[in-house]
Formats: sequence, structure tokens, C-alpha cells
Amino acid sequence: MAAIPPLPSTGPWPLSELFDSLEDVQFWIKDIQHHYLHANRALLLNYGLNETTDLSGKTDYDFSPAFLADQFWLDDEQVVKGHRVVNRIELVGGSTGPPRWSVTNKIPLHDGQGRVIGTSGTTRWLDAPALRQPDPTGFDQVLRLIRDHYQTALGNLELAKAAGLSVRAFERKFKQRFQTTPQAYIRKLRVRMACRLLVYSDLSLAQVAIDSGFADQSHFNHEFRRQLNRTPGDYRLHYRR
Repeated sequence: MAAIPPLPSTGPWPLSELFDSLEDVQFWIKDIQHHYLHANRALLLNYGLNETTDLSGKTDYDFSPAFLADQFWLDDEQVVKGHRVVNRIELVGGSTGPPRWSVTNKIPLHDGQGRVIGTSGTTRWLDAPALRQPDPTGFDQVLRLIRDHYQTALGNLELAKAAGLSVRAFERKFKQRFQTTPQAYIRKLRVRMACRLLVYSDLSLAQVAIDSGFADQSHFNHEFRRQLNRTPGDYRLHYRR
């Protein structure tokens, strides 16, 4: 089998300079081993870096806590397999302040033969000016509703009302846009928020479950293990060791 040619370690990157003018959007390109090759000015500033050369060849483990870097790595592994991360809300931190709610997208990069040779992504603040403009689809309101109330029981009827759609139309359009169901999207966010509590708090596992939006610890344990292939207790022990 022919070797996949590596992405160049330096530019020029087509259109990438356009992202330098977007203060509220972080943009990056990684190779197939998840090393950074390029980033725009907003991402560099978020990590307190001056030049792309300060980031080139490094990974998320050089800039983020291990439990977050592991999550980013798992995402990138899925993207390398040809999947996408589409409009996912999450807390994104940096060296210049507390984490902020953001909307993240990641896509695979292909060579001329269609082989995946790297990944690229963007993260935009959820309260960015562009996202405060009227959205005819209504999904900006849905994302904010999920962000503000993921700990509560959010049904598709309530989400559909926020989008101004019938339940059936909402479920169909949501899956088209986010490549998953509304409830699966919420469960993914709840698990990620639980990860933060497991690492940064001393709350009991039962309280972490409740504070993250799960009905009880049993439901929490099942969903956590399904997504991350380990129990919440094992996760806490590993990342707080």
C-alpha cells in the first residue's frame, strides 16, 4: 500500500489567512497523528502563543489538562476515520481566562485520492456576535437552551418550540444538521460536563450524576461507560492521580 503523503508542516494554507480576521473563531489544522500544523491568531492568543511556530508539531497534551486532551484525541481519532464533529457545544478553555461555551466543528482532510491525511476544525464562542444574529432555523436558540438547561429534563417538544418547528420536523432537521439525535447530543454534553466535575470537584458520584443532568447514578454510570468505556470512579482515579 502506498504511503499517505504528509501534510506540509508550514503553509501556505488555502484560505486559512481569512480566519486571522475572525476574533471569535479559533481555527486549526492537524496532521493524521494529531500534531498541530497551523492555527489562526485567535487560537494562538487563546493559548498565550505568539507565532504558529510555537504550536507547530505539538499536540493538545502540550496545552490542555490530560482529561481534556484525551477527549480531543478521541474526537480526532473519529474524524480521521471519516466522521465529523458537527456544531457541538462544549466548554473550551485556554491560558487567558476561564472556559467559555463554544460551538465546535471538525472535519477530515483528504488528498487527491480521497485518503484522510489530517483534520481541521473551528471553535466559536457561543455568545459570539455572529451567533446573536437572528437564525432562521432557530437552532441558535436550541443550543443556548441546551447550554443553560442541560442539567434538567429537556424533551424534544420543548426544544422544537425553541426552534419554531413541529417535533417531527425538528427531530429530522436536528439530525440533518448535527448528525445525531437531540437526546444523544444532550447525553454527550452531560458526560463531558460530568468529566469536569469528576476532575475538579470532590462531589460524590451520585451528586455528580445529578448535577450533570442524569436521573440517578445508575443511569449516569451506564451512559458514562457507554461513551468513554470506563466507569466514573475509574475516570476520577485516573485523572486526579
